[in-house]
Amino acid sequence: MLAALAACASAPGPSAPPDFSTASPYGQFLAGRAALNAGRHGDAARYYGAVRSLDPDAAPIADERAFVAALLAGDVTTAAKIAPTAATTSPPNLSLSRLVRAVEGMSSGRTNQAQALLAPEGAVFPHRSAMALLAPWAAAMAGDREGVLVRPQSPGDRIVDVFGLLSQARLFERAGRFDEAETNFKVLAGGDSPGQASVLAYGGFLERRKRSAEAIALYDRLLATDPRNAAVRTARARAAAGRAEVQPTLRQGAAQSLTPVAATLIAAGQDQMGLAYLRLALRLDPGQNSAWLLVGDLLEGDGLVDEARAAYARVPPAAPEFSAAQAKLAWSHQRAGDRDTALRLAREAAAGGDVDAAINLSDLLRANDRFSESADVLNPVISGGAPDWRLLYARGVSLERAGRWPEAERDLKAALALNPDEPELLNYLGYTWIDRNENLTQALEMVRKAVSQNPRSGAMVDSLGWAYFRLGDFPKAVETLEQAVELEPGDPELNNHLGDAYWRVGRRDEAGFQWKRVLTLDPDPKIRAEAERKLAQGLPPASAPRKP
Repeated sequence: MLAALAACASAPGPSAPPDFSTASPYGQFLAGRAALNAGRHGDAARYYGAVRSLDPDAAPIADERAFVAALLAGDVTTAAKIAPTAATTSPPNLSLSRLVRAVEGMSSGRTNQAQALLAPEGAVFPHRSAMALLAPWAAAMAGDREGVLVRPQSPGDRIVDVFGLLSQARLFERAGRFDEAETNFKVLAGGDSPGQASVLAYGGFLERRKRSAEAIALYDRLLATDPRNAAVRTARARAAAGRAEVQPTLRQGAAQSLTPVAATLIAAGQDQMGLAYLRLALRLDPGQNSAWLLVGDLLEGDGLVDEARAAYARVPPAAPEFSAAQAKLAWSHQRAGDRDTALRLAREAAAGGDVDAAINLSDLLRANDRFSESADVLNPVISGGAPDWRLLYARGVSLERAGRWPEAERDLKAALALNPDEPELLNYLGYTWIDRNENLTQALEMVRKAVSQNPRSGAMVDSLGWAYFRLGDFPKAVETLEQAVELEPGDPELNNHLGDAYWRVGRRDEAGFQWKRVLTLDPDPKIRAEAERKLAQGLPPASAPRKP
């Protein structure tokens, strides 16, 4: 069913409900299909519901579509009521039906029914993973002491392997079997790169066992590689204050087992199915803030801006995810062209002193060409924390755009010293030196190194071609800049550079063609003026070439 929905979702749909003057079942069915294609899931559910009341004979088809629409709209209760159960329903659709009815049962106290629905018999891909992960939580709710501690199994399924072990650890803790719980937590949080979910779960366990120092060390280990992780920073502060994390409820634990399945589906491009799973997780735990952020992202991706903003607004101010939610709200207004609202929201969020909010404000200011202000917002953030190449890089870019080159060069060099192999840094500083006709020997090697790591980046290949141009190797510049334009044909700056290189090797008709093409690519005012001047006058004679 959701496979069919995914096909529908790729088709273009109207931005508003179609205007059917008739109340015929067929008209309502077409309206429902158009709404579903456009991502307006609530409208689709209402249209399909009208089909049933107008023509009971058409109900089976309409109900299947209404089931999907209600689920994607977040009305899990209605979706469960009309979920298909007929023998003619395909196995994947029957599995989804069972999953939805089980979640509704777990959310409304019908726990024995939910446990029966999650039995592995008949569960098929792609819903087998979610059903396996939910089964022990349903068993716990139903009071099944044996079923609650059975580790979820789904052969060959990495998601079930990892998050099944995590669920078992949490349920061991609830049962007072602390040694077994810790064994599982240690497996999950060990290794070189433990995931956030495993670290937070084990850390919460340690806090509840009055082992805050160990929890803090665990959090610090992750923060060493991800210093801006808001959820882990919040957990660390809580542990340092001696306030142990409250143990998740059964419904919260069940919801947490569904979210990674949803995230995996979204990462695989299955956005509609991922949205369906997020809706199920939120039926179990409406306070799961990370799920609301993902829902908002998916809805905005479908053009449902108001619905996306409503999802972001569900994150409360006290939550670790609040800064991210406010940032998403601000950028939503920025993309819609409402820059004043975007900046107002970003300023309000940053006024509380949150580091992430300040960084987001700086990013928005830079996107609005307010470069000096963008750089200045980062000053207290950089001076008040450990050296972070990303922040130095961001401030350096803003300073360079503001014309404050000595300060920008200082920041970019400092960032590169912290991360000498980062291709974006190598390219930005290297290209800026090349464009300023400075440090050409060093800049050439820097952009070569960047290109070696990202040979499909048109911007980085352009930097290399522009280095050859500045050094007077015009044939090599033409060859390299042609590659850059082939990689990114719609970039006005790359086409502008190629025109210059053509002119220097005597291919003046082709140079003119490139400069004319620049004018069709919506260049910024500076590049437009350059192209127009060169079309009228060409390039001045070349100065003596410089060799590395």
